[in-house]
Amino acid sequence: MLFPSQRLGRRLAVLLIAGGGLALLGAPDTSSPIRFSFQEIPFRLESDETPDRHVPAAMAGGVAVLDYNQDGRPDIFFTNGANLATLKKDSPKYSDRLFRNDGNGKFTDVTQQAGLKGTGYDVGVAVGDYDNDGYPDIFVAGVHRNTLYHNNGDGTFTDVTEKAGLSRPDPQYGPLWAVAAAWVDVNNDGRLDLFVVNYLQWNYATEPRCNLGDTPHYCHPKVYKGLPNQLFINNGDGTFTDASASSGIRASVGKGMGVGVADYDQDGRPDLFVTNDGYYNFLFHNLGGAKFEEAALNAGVALVDNGAFVSGMGLDFRDFDNDGYPDIVFPALPGQTFPLFRNTGKGNFDDVTASSGMGALTREMSGYGVGLYDFDNDGWKDMFVTRGHIDALKVGNEEIEQYNTVFRHEGSGMHWEPLTQEAGLTARPPARHRGCAFGDLDGDGRIDVVASALNQDAEVWMNRSPNSGHWLDFALQGTLSNRDGIGAAIKIVTRSGAQYNHMTTSVGYASSSDGPVHFGLGADAVANSVEIRWPSGVVQRLSHVTADRVVHVQEPGR
Repeated sequence: MLFPSQRLGRRLAVLLIAGGGLALLGAPDTSSPIRFSFQEIPFRLESDETPDRHVPAAMAGGVAVLDYNQDGRPDIFFTNGANLATLKKDSPKYSDRLFRNDGNGKFTDVTQQAGLKGTGYDVGVAVGDYDNDGYPDIFVAGVHRNTLYHNNGDGTFTDVTEKAGLSRPDPQYGPLWAVAAAWVDVNNDGRLDLFVVNYLQWNYATEPRCNLGDTPHYCHPKVYKGLPNQLFINNGDGTFTDASASSGIRASVGKGMGVGVADYDQDGRPDLFVTNDGYYNFLFHNLGGAKFEEAALNAGVALVDNGAFVSGMGLDFRDFDNDGYPDIVFPALPGQTFPLFRNTGKGNFDDVTASSGMGALTREMSGYGVGLYDFDNDGWKDMFVTRGHIDALKVGNEEIEQYNTVFRHEGSGMHWEPLTQEAGLTARPPARHRGCAFGDLDGDGRIDVVASALNQDAEVWMNRSPNSGHWLDFALQGTLSNRDGIGAAIKIVTRSGAQYNHMTTSVGYASSSDGPVHFGLGADAVANSVEIRWPSGVVQRLSHVTADRVVHVQEPGR
């Protein structure tokens, strides 16, 4: 059968046949403006899923794209599961994995020498240079254990979790289950702080049991109690201070699945949007001084338009309509659509899921990860979604294993065209996809995708979009701001108009994308002007920047 995106997005080829008749063929449209080719990578996500249906087994799968050795080629890191009864990696199959990008489409497994096999049930990953030494560090979020790996700059990493002050159990809740995290300089002091997204209160021995008929089924999140999220302030000496309570973050207890970082009200301070599973979303508005207020209800993003709770998964918090204000999109489960919130520029958001057509397109879909990137370099950000259901049991007409889909953003309006078969994404069987990370793996100026799938081989989707437009990437190096330039906002102006993007590594579900800030330019071969607003407050301007290259920009000192 055809999945929803194929029914809606497939082109029908019309051919003349002998006798003058017409034949309609379900062949893929090779003229699709966005195309991917599949490339294998030897990693399989092992979640220890059993017929007993322990809920962490459905939530694994973080992916990171990062240049860990600073050779200019993005590498790939995967988190992996463990024995759920013990939360230990008691088999080599559970190892987390780091693949070095050797160029020419070759990736080498360097996990052992890098020291990144891991020890527990790992779910999410966040990449950021927390000590400003020029090498990206890795935070791994997991079930009852998180790990901070310091990048030693020689191809190896050291577990510094305890030294950094990140290993202490919560005094009220005990060990926490973290799904995702984000590196963000909340107080603009030039050091990256750490925000951790926590999910459910879970215990293997006392976990509730739910059945579908006589068959064990994953329980709805309403059966579990929630957890608060955490904020750790970077002290600048390799340690962190838990500011969850003093910042106001701890007061909001939810069932967090994802976090996005953006300055939604343009006040110069990064804000945090958190999706919750079957509960109100959170929007933590940054008040300055490492203080936050939860503002989702007033901003119009706590719930979708009909007031229903949805299973919000991963997200992207990025400007998709080129008006200078970051918008929000996140996948959910069948019947819930993939909500799309447009920033009005007045401190709130409009739910445009229905008016954009996204509601009708995605009503039958399930998704976990999402990223807003310009895959055909036409000047408009498209949307890639890793699709798949939470459960392994079919309920009614809901599809469990699904193909990934890219939604092409067509011009200045709100129209999105779903491309699945047309984009080459049926080259692999459907699966219960989870994490996704993005970057230009082969240096051709087109954004590629890495995706994970429960108990299946990972997928690398190389962007082969024909007639792709010009492009510019900005690799930022902070001087007064954090070294990564995380939080820097970029505006470019070409003959065709203005575009906006910002530097963040927190994209998708449980995943991280630490690449240069990407812009597609369409037919324009020059950016007439570029404006970079650094987290320090410094504004840097460039003019007449020629396209089709990575521009390395260092923040000027005062």
